[in-house]
Amino acid sequence: MTETPRPARAGQDAVAEQGRVCALAVRGVRDLQNVTAAHPELFDAAPFDPALLSSVATVVAFIAPWHTAAELRITTRTVLWVFAADWQVDYLAQSVDDVRQVVTDCLAVADGAVPPPGRHLARLLADLRDELATVPAFARLRPIWRDELARMLAAAAREWDWKNLPTDPTTGRRLPDLDRYLENADNSGSSFVNVTHWIATGDEKTLAQLTDLLDAGRGVQRVLRLVNDLATQKRDAEWGDLNALSLVDDPAQVHDRLAELTARSRGDLAALAERCPRQADYLNRQISFTGGFYQLSDFWGERDE
Repeated sequence: MTETPRPARAGQDAVAEQGRVCALAVRGVRDLQNVTAAHPELFDAAPFDPALLSSVATVVAFIAPWHTAAELRITTRTVLWVFAADWQVDYLAQSVDDVRQVVTDCLAVADGAVPPPGRHLARLLADLRDELATVPAFARLRPIWRDELARMLAAAAREWDWKNLPTDPTTGRRLPDLDRYLENADNSGSSFVNVTHWIATGDEKTLAQLTDLLDAGRGVQRVLRLVNDLATQKRDAEWGDLNALSLVDDPAQVHDRLAELTARSRGDLAALAERCPRQADYLNRQISFTGGFYQLSDFWGERDE
């Protein structure tokens, strides 16, 4: 009788590790359910479905699997906050004043203010700020955290302007070209999530490299922007979102730029790994996970009709 070959131990270990990471994601989902229950006004729209919560927790677990669920708590909550901010600006804001109010409220929270009643996005940000304040490094790194928040909000407001304000009579343009669009990739919130994650979890060696890490992360952020756009062109068109493919005459320009930016980021991260291997791996895993994820799915649920 021929014995069926047993899986290699390496394969068993890999599956066990994947199971552990999935368990991290499950813990993250349950925590995010608590967040949405505590802030129902922020998450009552159809796109904030259970799959979005699962996707958020899963991406964080897979890009930083060496952490515990408790260590990833602030990071995962911050990713969800970025989705809420995106929804508030892109889909709920009806005017420039609405957008500016979001920016003003959130920057005031970053500076220590208590959000007024009814400012639900700012209230959740205040919760994150207060939890992050329990981390010793936050006191000295708070200005950097605030700067990344400000960059994200300014970029989100700029994209709102591109989509909603009249064409500039001087230049004849309203929408940006591809270069300017990529320069505005801070609106994705990736860099803001990164700085929050590093402050919350990083040791002194990591925090000493924070400037270089943020520079490398901004390169990865541009890669993620294009990966997202290539996968979500139909949804972006339906929702009225900007997409890199709508800014060029030939889609090959976007594919070529993605290949160029990916190669550059991988090279930058290889150099960074000599000094900060774990965080270089964290950024590499963002590129790899996002590329795989968008082959089959999207984060957002279906939009209300």
